[in-house]
Amino acid sequence: MLRTHTCGELRIADINKTVTLCGWVQKTRLMGGLTFIDLRDRYGITQLMISDSVSDKEGYARECVLKVTGIVIERESKNKNLETGDIEIKLQHIEVLNTSITPPFTIEDETDGGDELRMKYRYLDLRRNVVRKNLELRHRLAIETRNYLDKQQFIEVETPVLIKSTPEGARDFVVPSRMNAGQFYALPQSPQTFKQLLMVSGFDRYYQIVKCFRDEDLRADRQPEFTQIDCEMSFIEQEDILQTFEGLTKHLFKVVKGIDIPKIPRMTYANAMKYYGNDKPDIRFEMKLVDLKATTSGKNFKVFDDAETVIAICAKGAADYTRKQLDELTEWVKRPQIGATGLVYARVNTDGTLKSSVDKFYNEDDLKNWAQVCEAQKGDLILVLAGSEDKIRKAASELRLEMGNRLGLRDKTKFSCLWVVDFPLLEWNEGDPNLLASLAGRWHAKHHPFTSPKPEDIELLKTNPGNVRANAYDLVINGVEIGGGSIRIHNKELQAQMFKILGFDTEEAQKQFGFLMNAFEYGAPPHGGIAFGFDRLCSLFGGADSIRDFIAFPKNNSGRDVMIDAPSEISLEQLNELAIKTTI
Repeated sequence: MLRTHTCGELRIADINKTVTLCGWVQKTRLMGGLTFIDLRDRYGITQLMISDSVSDKEGYARECVLKVTGIVIERESKNKNLETGDIEIKLQHIEVLNTSITPPFTIEDETDGGDELRMKYRYLDLRRNVVRKNLELRHRLAIETRNYLDKQQFIEVETPVLIKSTPEGARDFVVPSRMNAGQFYALPQSPQTFKQLLMVSGFDRYYQIVKCFRDEDLRADRQPEFTQIDCEMSFIEQEDILQTFEGLTKHLFKVVKGIDIPKIPRMTYANAMKYYGNDKPDIRFEMKLVDLKATTSGKNFKVFDDAETVIAICAKGAADYTRKQLDELTEWVKRPQIGATGLVYARVNTDGTLKSSVDKFYNEDDLKNWAQVCEAQKGDLILVLAGSEDKIRKAASELRLEMGNRLGLRDKTKFSCLWVVDFPLLEWNEGDPNLLASLAGRWHAKHHPFTSPKPEDIELLKTNPGNVRANAYDLVINGVEIGGGSIRIHNKELQAQMFKILGFDTEEAQKQFGFLMNAFEYGAPPHGGIAFGFDRLCSLFGGADSIRDFIAFPKNNSGRDVMIDAPSEISLEQLNELAIKTTI
């Protein structure tokens, strides 16, 4: 080793030791006849003191790489912000291992580099403490996940990355095959079919921390390639899955963050939609959606009378919102991404009187009925939206989250976990931009086509598919879907029936999924599983909204790696080898 110690480990107990350190120059300070250098490596920063007796003591630019030898001494002016702040190194020798040009941004916690610039020079961004700590957190979560699952008798098995494209789900990334001209592999959206085959093979507890790929629109919590904690179990029921992975969740919070998570409550999909307007409710705060249709109708207020639904939320302690704040909030709900046409409000004043923006139509007794239904108290603010059921419930959900933010109710240091269960098995697709166009105008699976229906709902597959509940479950933490899974279909006849509902004829189902259907003929056990979004879990533990800082080399919002400039064109020669026709 070139060094005897790292830049983060020396303490008072090491005084008078002769040590050798290696690292990057964080900054240089000239103070009279002395020069001070902050030397940084992955483990921390150590201050170096260079006297006149050391030759070539000046000119060490930021980020040049040094090897230094000296004696550990006690600092006169200690730095409580550094773990090594009680000591410094009185240098005897300096060797420049490599020079550095001026970096495009400062390598400090509070950098002057923007997102795109830091992504272009990601290898420099990774030198910053805040980014390094994010990756150390990711490492710890991975280690503790493996520790827990290993103790639960899970075995880690790697599944293929080059697989077959299937028409169900988000768009695949495809890879042309040179040796099989005109044919393509796909990159896996998940190892779903392979882990089910492992269950058929008798590996009754499988897991994998695995890369997955989806060619879909991006946002802060999505990347074209992402990582899952992927798991499957045999000879189990839904309760076994929930208990096992509630245990994993509690283990990770305890050992990584020192937090004891209580028993995780459960909520049906129907109640999540009814009371929160979405299937991943943030239950750190109440503010449930309230149906005010019956209470508001028949007062000649056309907006409410003509609306399919009228939804209210009660913002505790917000009755003192000014007219300017309420006007701004009204404009907020009118934004295209929210989609409401307006906002009605009613204040419950501290003296018990009520005042609304529709006093022309509703007297104080009417407003008291609103307050009673909404369980509003003195000092509360009732916010009301009206319109079509699906549109307004979604808008009310967004308004609830926005008010949670504005009232400081979404504390990132507080964690509320929830199991959402009993999802619909199927959804009617009118044309989802994240799905293939060929899937429009028919049923598609809410989760995936291998999800089992609730046993008591199987008969409804023939008569009312839209009312069939799935044997499926999601783990939601702070309003973020962290994991999801289901009990799988292990019966060939039921799986064939499911494919038929999804629009696959017998020939197409055999072509796409025949390998799985054939495997089911050889004694497939009852099985089910779950997958945690590992990147999302890391960002949640790290208190961040974006997953990018927890990925070593992420893509930008356009799906590009600006550091290596990918995706990129390939040569005509390569295209010809792959038998891909081009107009170049």
